[in-house]
Amino acid sequence: MKSPLRIAVAVLAPLAVIGLATPASAAPAAHIHKPLNHGLSHSTSGNWAGYAVTGGTFTSVSASWVQPSVKATSQDAYSSFWVGIDGDGSNSVEQLGTEVDYINGRAEYYAWYEMYPAYPVNFSDTVSPGDHFTASVTEASGGKFTLKISDDTRGWSHTVSKTYAQAALASAEIIAEAPSDSNGTLPLANFGSVNFTNATANGKAIGSQSYDPITQASGSTTKDAVSGLTGGNAFTCTWKHV
Repeated sequence: MKSPLRIAVAVLAPLAVIGLATPASAAPAAHIHKPLNHGLSHSTSGNWAGYAVTGGTFTSVSASWVQPSVKATSQDAYSSFWVGIDGDGSNSVEQLGTEVDYINGRAEYYAWYEMYPAYPVNFSDTVSPGDHFTASVTEASGGKFTLKISDDTRGWSHTVSKTYAQAALASAEIIAEAPSDSNGTLPLANFGSVNFTNATANGKAIGSQSYDPITQASGSTTKDAVSGLTGGNAFTCTWKHV
């Protein structure tokens, strides 16, 4: 991967959380959500599919999506869906979203936030296929971030406040990702497809800015294909290969 593997030894200090429930603060998750792993061209990545916006300073990003279900695979596999600032050309990402993994023959659904290079923190709320999510990341000043996610179907939400003064604020993303562990990018779970809508950066549709469609691939094998934009702010990521 372009950026070094993250092998964190501890979770950062507790965050100030305002919401309807308290995030789980147990041991770090076994896998992480990393910066963009560029392939042979800027629009090919080993771990991301979706859209990145670059060419300026980015202080907000937001999007909505419906949580996809996972299909059985012959091996454990993982997939996450998120919005974030940084990560395209920088080694930090301020992000949050949802995940569905297929582990030991069963599906696991949950939501999380992450201030990479710190480990992700999972929320304890129930996540199910078909739940409608809205998420945003906003930087006010001095690296003070507000990360919000809401499950509009189930009625729960979280607002997390965190400071990361070293944030580059050089990109904004809406991404479907194959997460990683200390050995590299994990197999991509078969989530079928996920539709992102109302995708904005700095309060404007991503299609009105300098955007880059990203396809996840390994060599000549496409793993997650991304569609063109509809209305400047909507697109689909489609699973192709584990």
